[in-house]
Amino acid sequence: MRAVVQRVDGASVVVAGETVGEIVGEGLCVLVGVTHDDTPEKAAQLARKLWSVRILEAEKSCSDVNAPLLVISQFTLYGDARKGRRPTWNAAAPGGVAEPLVDEVVAQLRALGATVETGRFGADMRVSLTNHGPFTIVIDI
Repeated sequence: MRAVVQRVDGASVVVAGETVGEIVGEGLCVLVGVTHDDTPEKAAQLARKLWSVRILEAEKSCSDVNAPLLVISQFTLYGDARKGRRPTWNAAAPGGVAEPLVDEVVAQLRALGATVETGRFGADMRVSLTNHGPFTIVIDI
């Protein structure tokens, strides 16, 4: 699994004019990509990392300050544009594999006590955020 994690001062996801997920104030906006060999165990490991990674203000984690997370599925994180002009998506897991694993990341975060908002799997989403820093990291599990 791969996650692009941004420290934010608010973020939202809109689908067809409707806000489907939103966090207000300090938190994390997390784009999650799934590849073919990912498992529920990797999803749980990613959730634990997201909940405890110390990238908020004053080197705090979401668990330290009960900060919310906005988790959005993004298969394009496994796009490969090294050859030619058009990326390939061969490394991205198909929707039937990816969706339950992204859902598992969200479920595991909630089990840890996190407040989690989400996008809508497979939808054409508009993501808005205020990146605080800017601060962005990539986590590969």
